[in-house]
Amino acid sequence: MLRKRLIFLLGLAIALLLIPNIKVSAQSESLVHNQEELLESLNNKDITNIVLANDINTTQKINITRKVTIDGSNHTLKYVGTFGEEKSSDNKIWSGIYLIQVYKTIVTVKDIKLTGGNAAILVNGGTVKLLGNIDVSGNGFGGIELSQGKGVTNQSRMIIDDDTNLVNTTETSTTPTMWVPSDSKDAVVEMAGILKTVKKGEELSLIEIENLFTTENPETSDNLNLLALFGLSGLTLFYISYKNLKKEL
Repeated sequence: MLRKRLIFLLGLAIALLLIPNIKVSAQSESLVHNQEELLESLNNKDITNIVLANDINTTQKINITRKVTIDGSNHTLKYVGTFGEEKSSDNKIWSGIYLIQVYKTIVTVKDIKLTGGNAAILVNGGTVKLLGNIDVSGNGFGGIELSQGKGVTNQSRMIIDDDTNLVNTTETSTTPTMWVPSDSKDAVVEMAGILKTVKKGEELSLIEIENLFTTENPETSDNLNLLALFGLSGLTLFYISYKNLKKEL
């Protein structure tokens, strides 16, 4: 009888230990359908992964101040609010409206289109990692801003995964895909462990972002040039030897 009681108590203790872990796991992900659910999930620190169930319209920029993943699941987050004191629908009226503003924290953004605002993403002294398909088309001033606001000392950082497909179909010379304001400090863009500095005042197109990580190997180039030089020298020596041999004959 005593043995059965001990086995029962041991089983109960194990079950009680597992219950908190089960609760945390259940709350770690949230499927959101609208702006209200998105904001509620961001305010719940137990939720680490927020997934869009469908396209969502928002009337305000989404401020993120804690570590979290925003998984768009290939849906769209669109700003449908107004701009400026005149309450205009023109997103080329600067009002500081970003679809997502990451403030002094680390955020992963995955498989999403961010459109309709002044810009898609503001990395404000934080780190943003891009995964999957990221579309920043349709914003009045461009795609992604890397900057530091007042009182922010942390350097802004963008990490682009190797398989990321960054899209901006509305990119122009005045609406770049990525930029660092002239009144900010230099930012860092990282891909495959390679870090590149984007200087303040610099604006980058999609091609220029790609070119940041497309570099020639100086050693390879030098070796090829050296081989070409040796090859040319060998041909020259062969020709001279042939001419001398012909004269002797």
